[in-house]
Amino acid sequence: MAMMRLRREDPRVVGSFRLHRRLGAGGMGVVYLGSDRKGQRVALKVIRPDLAEDQEFRSRFAREVSAARRIRGGCTARLVAADLEAERPWFATQYVPGPSLHDKVADDGPLGAAEVAAIGAALSEGLVAVHEAGVVHRDLKPSNILLSPKGPRIIDFGIAWATGASTLTHVGTAVGSPGFLAPEQVRGAAVTPATDVFSLGATLAYASTGDSPFGHGSSEVMLYRVVHEEPQLRGVPDALAPLVRACLAKDPEERPSTLQLSLRLKEIAAREAQGLGELRPPAPRAAEADVPTGRLADTCPDTLRSAHPEQQRDGPSPPRRRRPRPPPPR
Repeated sequence: MAMMRLRREDPRVVGSFRLHRRLGAGGMGVVYLGSDRKGQRVALKVIRPDLAEDQEFRSRFAREVSAARRIRGGCTARLVAADLEAERPWFATQYVPGPSLHDKVADDGPLGAAEVAAIGAALSEGLVAVHEAGVVHRDLKPSNILLSPKGPRIIDFGIAWATGASTLTHVGTAVGSPGFLAPEQVRGAAVTPATDVFSLGATLAYASTGDSPFGHGSSEVMLYRVVHEEPQLRGVPDALAPLVRACLAKDPEERPSTLQLSLRLKEIAAREAQGLGELRPPAPRAAEADVPTGRLADTCPDTLRSAHPEQQRDGPSPPRRRRPRPPPPR
């Protein structure tokens, strides 16, 4: 993660944490690298002054921080401390070394099927813990996933609904990144765990191709495509394409659960790592599976149950080209 020197206007101490560098800035505020008296490093975000003056924002911020405290699991950046009553509210999470998924793909190109599946399986498990805590991330995207030496970590969960927002939205709606938002978010409908599944599908497509499955354009164009057009998955490996397409179903009810995703992605990761991807039987057509397009069968395949009992476009893919590195979505 790129670090920048502190600016003259930046604080040097927040709470019990000494600040060392800037890690970045976004719609909510500035993120700093800090440390406590024991040397534990944290990523500390200080809220923008204009948001700090909005009492509605403070109330929602307090609810979201309370929810974040309940999240347990190794795939999230753990909340360390927060001050909701400060002149500018702030919160600190465990510092996660490593690049974001966005930067990794932008620098090195699309990832292979085995690596994408392994990352997706870990993220799915992380989302199970997030959802069990009663939180919906609402802004899952490549720049909110850090690739640490111990595995991927989800950051900005639960409070990312305000990221990039110049004004606050009504309760139950979210502001996020076009191309990774679910259709129900665009429509202003209530968000559910299935909302994060859609965003995860778009994120896996990005990891596989280096591009959003809904292309590029203005926010209005991107949001229209998310609601009305099918995703472009050319370049997504055959082993992953059916599952990614299922995640990107327009109807939340048609998407797989995070537990289903974790199981299926673990199977794919193991098979691809062993070089057995070409032996995978073709995915059944929707009519043959007797389920609507995009829906996963309710019953896991026998190979999946035995491996874990406890729990397209047609035509060849075009050659992958390195794209100019775009800025991470805000």
